[in-house]
Amino acid sequence: MRVLLVEDDIALANGMLLALRAQGFTVNHVALGQQALNTIRSQDCDAVVLDLGLPDIDGLDVLKITRQKNSRLPVLVLTARDGVDDRIRGLDIGADDYLVKPFAMPELFARLRVIERRLGTASSHLINLHGVTLDSTGHQAFFNDEALTLSRREYMVLKMLMESAGRIKTREQLEASLYAWGEEVASNALEVHISNLRKKLPKDFIKTIRGVGYSVSPP
Repeated sequence: MRVLLVEDDIALANGMLLALRAQGFTVNHVALGQQALNTIRSQDCDAVVLDLGLPDIDGLDVLKITRQKNSRLPVLVLTARDGVDDRIRGLDIGADDYLVKPFAMPELFARLRVIERRLGTASSHLINLHGVTLDSTGHQAFFNDEALTLSRREYMVLKMLMESAGRIKTREQLEASLYAWGEEVASNALEVHISNLRKKLPKDFIKTIRGVGYSVSPP
């Protein structure tokens, strides 16, 4: 899942970037409300973690404009404003969730996983397909009950394909979810990840749709 982090506290943002990426999220960061709106308009994210205390535009105004343009984009509000009235206002404007600073990172991870499950096809943190089990909470995958050794990006590719079982994921969609802004992407990087996965998974588990992308068969 591609997360847009909107946070003007650079030290906090850098810590969150490292922690969220370690959890398998692809995260891009902006520090200004206008930058956030530009990114949201370009549809370059699947969910937003939005601080309210921004230097140029109040975060609630960013939320309000976002809801006028995109009613479905999940927005998790992150703020030091802990008053009940502030929380109610944010939720009424259209926030999907509300987390008050200071917060525990595992709680943020858990709330983003709820959003991720809602966006995907999985109704729980376990997905079972053709002898392969993916545990999105433990960030592990198993084949015939044996744990698979996967790199972070191999796991992310497998997760995206299994959550979209029966649907084709294009090369562009997969690469956009794997790499943040500014990261150098080798021309054959995705193919390398797919090739490595195929060596560890059942034969024909990942299907190539020539000229389009990749898919995993539904149950």
